[in-house]
Amino acid sequence: MSKTRHILGISGGKDSSALAIYMSQKYPDIDMEYFFTDTGEELPEVYEFLNRLEGHLGKEILKLNPDREFNFWLKQYNHFLPSAKARWCTLNMKLKPLEKWIKKDLDNGVQINSYVGIRYDESYREGHQSHSKNYKVILPFQKDRIDRSEVLSILENSGIGVPKYYDWRSRSGCTFCFFQRKIEWVRLRERHPDAFERAKNLEKTALSHGSPFTWSESESLIDLEKPERIEAIKKNYEIRRQRALDKRRKNPMDPDEFVDDDELFGQGKMCYTCHK
Repeated sequence: MSKTRHILGISGGKDSSALAIYMSQKYPDIDMEYFFTDTGEELPEVYEFLNRLEGHLGKEILKLNPDREFNFWLKQYNHFLPSAKARWCTLNMKLKPLEKWIKKDLDNGVQINSYVGIRYDESYREGHQSHSKNYKVILPFQKDRIDRSEVLSILENSGIGVPKYYDWRSRSGCTFCFFQRKIEWVRLRERHPDAFERAKNLEKTALSHGSPFTWSESESLIDLEKPERIEAIKKNYEIRRQRALDKRRKNPMDPDEFVDDDELFGQGKMCYTCHK
């Protein structure tokens, strides 16, 4: 067994995907292990994008699955929905499968180098850390000063492009991620009504058991999907988006540059483990 393993987690987002392409092109001699922690509650667009990325890389993206599905953990937490203050979904369905995958090698002294897609223009964020002395987080985009525009170039030049969910959503993550903006809940209802209904039913059950949290901050999905509320959310979003576009300096080299809501409004609350 090699004394060093190189691993790269792919969330289905643009940054980690661009990093996978970047590393395969710039450092082809590194025997990289690509992985995706699959909660079983991902968007169809994520799986479709991962299949295309896997074909481009010419190497398997290993699917790490949690031992238990979401419903099991929901019951373990007394039907309290996960929230920004209690992210048990990230802990049990994202981090623990990764830790289980590498634990034996860490215990045996194998060096684990984990490559994380944190860009040069977002130095405030840290990658997943481990208490093991032989686990090292490596940030190639930081080292090589790769920013957002260069990430987009990597994806476009590869022929992969950005995931299709960016047409209506600003980040990867579970279908019912509580960090979604309200407009994204509206769009989930329009594009994936079955997923929205599942989230709504989970929320109903949680609230009936006394959960203090709803999926969307300060508002249940039952209230959010009322016609007049949907209309208000869409109207407010369009006003804010146009205002942000008017203030934004256009790229003279690429007037049709892809711009997502995180770019316009700033990166609000998010789960960094799932998002990148």
